[in-house]
Amino acid sequence: MDKTPFFHALTLDEDACIGCSHCMKACPTEALRVRNGKAVLYPDRCIDCGNCFKVCPTKAIYIQQDDFDSIFNFNCRVALVPSVFMGQFPNDVTVSRIYQILHEIGFTHVIETEATVPIYTEAKNRYAAEHPDIRPLISTFCPAIVRLIQVKFPGLVENLIPLKAPIDLTAMFIRRKIQKDESYSPDDIGIFYITPCAAKIAAVKSPVGEERSLVDGVINMDSLFNRVFKRIKEQGKGFKEVKLPVSQLSADSVLTSLTNGERRLSNAKHSYSIDEIHNVIEFLEKVENDEIEDVDFLELRACDQSCPGGILTCDNRFLMCERIFARARKVADRERRGEQAKDHEVESERNYLNNNAKVGEINPRSMLVLDEDISQALDKMKRINELRAKLPQKDCGVCGAPTCDALARDIVMNEAKLSDCIFMKQE
Repeated sequence: MDKTPFFHALTLDEDACIGCSHCMKACPTEALRVRNGKAVLYPDRCIDCGNCFKVCPTKAIYIQQDDFDSIFNFNCRVALVPSVFMGQFPNDVTVSRIYQILHEIGFTHVIETEATVPIYTEAKNRYAAEHPDIRPLISTFCPAIVRLIQVKFPGLVENLIPLKAPIDLTAMFIRRKIQKDESYSPDDIGIFYITPCAAKIAAVKSPVGEERSLVDGVINMDSLFNRVFKRIKEQGKGFKEVKLPVSQLSADSVLTSLTNGERRLSNAKHSYSIDEIHNVIEFLEKVENDEIEDVDFLELRACDQSCPGGILTCDNRFLMCERIFARARKVADRERRGEQAKDHEVESERNYLNNNAKVGEINPRSMLVLDEDISQALDKMKRINELRAKLPQKDCGVCGAPTCDALARDIVMNEAKLSDCIFMKQE
């Protein structure tokens, strides 16, 4: 079982915390407690889904990012931009104009993350064909889901498809392309991902199945959007746009970050697309208990509406989805008219990317381990069950734990006392 510490993009500011317990109740993996009037994070349980960030009334939970000026540490500065970033802008702002402003503020190259989706899809379908004994196969597109399965459903870790996500494949592609075409040395090239969520920051800083990420830094999407949109407003409508070449994404690639984006490209006969972390947990519990059978592929996303629902996006997720669909329809029309080739940019490196698409072993990190010694673990489990029977099962949270079951576990692990429960204290 993997014991390497998780990197977490979510950070607690103890001075700002008022101990309201909103974050504790919202956390899907019970990674938070309230002790002595302050929130406490259990890092081995946290999956960086960001639910706590969304509900904190005092902004005591914040998200780390790399300083924007760190891009200037590199001579060649690449913005790795997901299509959801484009979906935040009004319809009259073209993708080419967004590219242009990204160049103006300091990036030398811009490429959209979904440029390698055809390679990613091909690799997934090939892996499914080569491993018919593993079902259901689970996508690793969403890093929060990978961590969720590692800590809460360790028995399903072998069902994860061990492939690099498009963010990594595209970083690999653009680095190789720049080195070939422009003779930059590897140390001259800095690749910065524009992230819609905290989980992808964590995935870059502490990748699963790999020693280090192919991405050099992460910039939060909300801060970059505000920087770009401010410049658009300053330039006004009279601004003369310089048409720049943009990533030649297919309509399918544009839609990949939305719910059903992967499933619609899968060869699987029986598959499901599920978004929002609590919905995912409910479904995986049924899979784990064999209540749902005959499933070939699962596309699971931690956020409602997938990436448009990320905690670092700046607009309504439904409006963003509609803009992304509108862009995909325009791309599909151009493809039908023969005006746009499908993802031709990556074709020259198809073999290289396919040969390097796999990641190393993904190991479980169960949060349920009570003790390394089996006899001790069984004894602790017995004591937990005894405490569960005593506790009122009201899950009020006043004790500083999210549920009575969590309190029982904390007591056995010497992290809480029975008297923390106000009902037991009264008795």
